[in-house]
Amino acid sequence: MTGNYDSSDEQSGQKTAYTVSAVADYLKASLESDLRLADLTVVGEVSGYRNPSSGHHYFALRDEQSVIRCVMFRFGRGGQFLADGNQVICRGRISIYTARGDLQYYVDQVEPDGVGALQQAYEEMRKRLESEGLFKLDRKRTFPELPSRIAVITSPTGAVIQDIINVITRRYPLAEIILIPTSVQGDKAAPEIVQAFKALNAMDDIDVAIVARGGGSLEDLWAFNEEIVARAIFACNVPVISAIGHETDTTIADFVADRRAPTPSAAAEIVAPDVRDLGAYVSGFTSRIDEIISRNMRDSRTRFEMAIDRMNLRAPDTQFPRQRVDDLLARARLAGQHLVESSRQRLETVEASLNALGPAKILGRGYTITRIANGNAATSAKQFSAGDKLGVTFADGSVETTVDEVDS
Repeated sequence: MTGNYDSSDEQSGQKTAYTVSAVADYLKASLESDLRLADLTVVGEVSGYRNPSSGHHYFALRDEQSVIRCVMFRFGRGGQFLADGNQVICRGRISIYTARGDLQYYVDQVEPDGVGALQQAYEEMRKRLESEGLFKLDRKRTFPELPSRIAVITSPTGAVIQDIINVITRRYPLAEIILIPTSVQGDKAAPEIVQAFKALNAMDDIDVAIVARGGGSLEDLWAFNEEIVARAIFACNVPVISAIGHETDTTIADFVADRRAPTPSAAAEIVAPDVRDLGAYVSGFTSRIDEIISRNMRDSRTRFEMAIDRMNLRAPDTQFPRQRVDDLLARARLAGQHLVESSRQRLETVEASLNALGPAKILGRGYTITRIANGNAATSAKQFSAGDKLGVTFADGSVETTVDEVDS
């Protein structure tokens, strides 16, 4: 320990005098070097809770005999469980707030006390909303086969949005991706997700929406178990696919959504058709037309011959020229074949046009698709500034890079 003192005092037998700061710093270092206090779990009742505009949480944990001052900064987890009188379990470290010399518990995570408290709250919410009809299968909507505009509600940073953009760009780059950014964890996540759905409902021509976030604990995913989020999904104007957490995670949002995907990438695959399948679809359509025309011709011939037989029975002396009938049927068959061939040629022309205009062909000729941070295709250099991140899609994959200089 260091402090301000006169060394002659030691020689005269007087004790060293330390400054207040020196004592506080020594206590702080001593506490933080104790491994038992560096990662400490404490259970107690919340009192004196404050949550100012900074987003930090200030409170105390108490039991029948003692009180500990606590702080959890805004990036901590589980702030939604802090309220006066709540019994909670906290995890964090003990240290000294040297400005006041206060012993303080720096909390990183909060959860309700009691085994399965969160799970119990989850089950109660699920049963209540199910009884109200929010999960009914007959209200689930189908997804458009060829969406033009796909809304994505998620965090604007991280792997989730990039995975979704990459999958949609690869499979169906004709679609426009509309990112509606929101927090996906913490106290403010649920209200922000609700606002994102309100913004979505105010937009025109959105065909389908994805709400997504990566994996995490039950506490991390809790925003998607909030009632206000469930009702926002239920009230959405377009079909919603949820992709929350990992495949083993199931949230209330998953029950309300029109469909659940096990991962964000899987959600993107569900809403975005593969352009390579369009050619097969056109070929199949041609075959079905051919089959329908052939069947109709067979049925018409059968009905025609039956009518002739009935005429012969009624007027046996009237010899209807069978050769003439065969000629008419042959001409009809030839006309049908011409119709089939004409339809096939038109469909093949459409297929060729689709293939020529398809992004796979265009990218194969050396072109690329450049996308801005929100996933939309860039159309002008003016959309970028130095330091911006962008994605570039090639025929065989994509890369992410940063703009060094804009020359426009």
